[in-house]
Amino acid sequence: MRVLGINAIFHDPAAALVSDGTVVAAAEEERFSRRKHGKRPVPFSAWEVPEQAARWCLEEAGLEPGDLDAVAYSYDPELAEPGLDGHDAQWERLRTLYARRAPNFLATALPGLDPGIVRYVPHHVAHAASAALAAPGPGEGDVLVLDGRGESHSHLAGTYEGGELTPLHAQRLPHSLGLMYEDLTEHLGFLRSSDEYKVMALASYGEPRFLDELREHVRATGDGGFEAAPVDWGSLAKARRPGGEWTRDHADLAASVQTRLEEVLLDLAAWLHGRTGARRLMLAGGVALNCVANSRLAEAGPYDEVWVQPAAGDAGTALGAALHVARSGGDPLAAMPGAGLGRRWDEGEIAARLDTARIPYERPDDLAAAVAAALARNEIVAWFQGRSEFGPRALGHRSLLAHPGHAANIERLNDVKGREQFRPIAPMVALDHAADIFEGPLPSPYMLFVHRVRPEWRERIPAVVHVDGTARVQTVDAADEPLVAGLLEEFRRRTGLPVLVNTSLNTAGRPMVDDPRDALECFGSAPVDLLAIGPFVVRRREVHAR
Repeated sequence: MRVLGINAIFHDPAAALVSDGTVVAAAEEERFSRRKHGKRPVPFSAWEVPEQAARWCLEEAGLEPGDLDAVAYSYDPELAEPGLDGHDAQWERLRTLYARRAPNFLATALPGLDPGIVRYVPHHVAHAASAALAAPGPGEGDVLVLDGRGESHSHLAGTYEGGELTPLHAQRLPHSLGLMYEDLTEHLGFLRSSDEYKVMALASYGEPRFLDELREHVRATGDGGFEAAPVDWGSLAKARRPGGEWTRDHADLAASVQTRLEEVLLDLAAWLHGRTGARRLMLAGGVALNCVANSRLAEAGPYDEVWVQPAAGDAGTALGAALHVARSGGDPLAAMPGAGLGRRWDEGEIAARLDTARIPYERPDDLAAAVAAALARNEIVAWFQGRSEFGPRALGHRSLLAHPGHAANIERLNDVKGREQFRPIAPMVALDHAADIFEGPLPSPYMLFVHRVRPEWRERIPAVVHVDGTARVQTVDAADEPLVAGLLEEFRRRTGLPVLVNTSLNTAGRPMVDDPRDALECFGSAPVDLLAIGPFVVRRREVHAR
């Protein structure tokens, strides 16, 4: 069965293709359109579908739209109740209307597609499937979905057995942990439905001194759900204007909300585990991108294992919807093969692009050794290798790399990317060395947990240690990522450090680099010393000397 999954309704439009139970391709529309998050999450944008991502998924599989057996759309308009989340009901009716018209929008975008094969998958069911049906091993265990909202709910708790979901609780709007965090994001001067990770980073600078007030508004109800009453944020901390300086009050408010979120998640997980006794918890939904909360669940929760979908946000519902429909069609499903599900280029295509750009490049005999030497000299490297990643994390395919042993590289890289200086940068580490340096859930291949840096290593790798002594780690297994593992080993041989700084290859407000042209534009506009693209390297000093 050939199923194309589509996410289009809220934000992060994306497409994914599952063929005969195997995930073939998945990509976010932003990587093609170069619009961050693809579109703004407003009702009147719901008519937009991920045209370019969908076309590419079909091309990757050698299919035409008429070859598809089904299109899975990750929202069911028949379940929507406009205005439940407190927003204007008229706007929400427009969103629902556009969702009902989605089969025709898709047929227009993909000529030859039969609109009659479009199937609606409830939003949170798609999220749940993206975790449980894509996880390694059998799709067994509990699933917890938390985000801003779906059709009329903001949460789903359930359990999977034999690939089938049994829902156990769903929290109706307007109560929403995701919307609460979005409201705080906006109050702190950041972009809602986009910059929530900045609030998580800011929380590490504060103390949860507003926790008692928040406990009055946000609490688990003991039946698998929760209440999230409106909070008068201004009574706790004055609103920060976008781009303005943050204060201790702002950091303390962020810390308080972060702590309360973690407490409620632990309550929800305890209730779910008490119903099922399962050993594994699988997470999806935008809240599951909160790696601090994920770590709290892993360490203090009742489950032996916590697995998080790497594309846990709305983009992942394209994959989940496709997996759900494929499973309902009887296809046995293979686990998600990793996050590298996007576009790739062979060396001939990359060389042609470099020749067109008329810049000097070379092909070293040993790419890993050449790049490791540059990093050991404290150069910043743009690293473009293999298939682009699905989801918001750079995982060694589209990365900016740097030496972790120089504390100044935090400020240096944030300047390169145009980011706020309070934000941390993350490490990648060889899996064999990870436990010697970091304490926390291991392996951690998708940067979805935070780890405590062991005291004896904090001064050795200061660039990747956040203000609270933690780091958001990516472990690299040589069996999965031989080129990146080879680079880490070459760097270790030169410096004694099996760790590199790894942050996404983009600048502020831009999507992650996806194709060679994007890579060259980023390299040309940011103070990066070397671009490693496929088997080739481009050195800035040689470009400027020409």
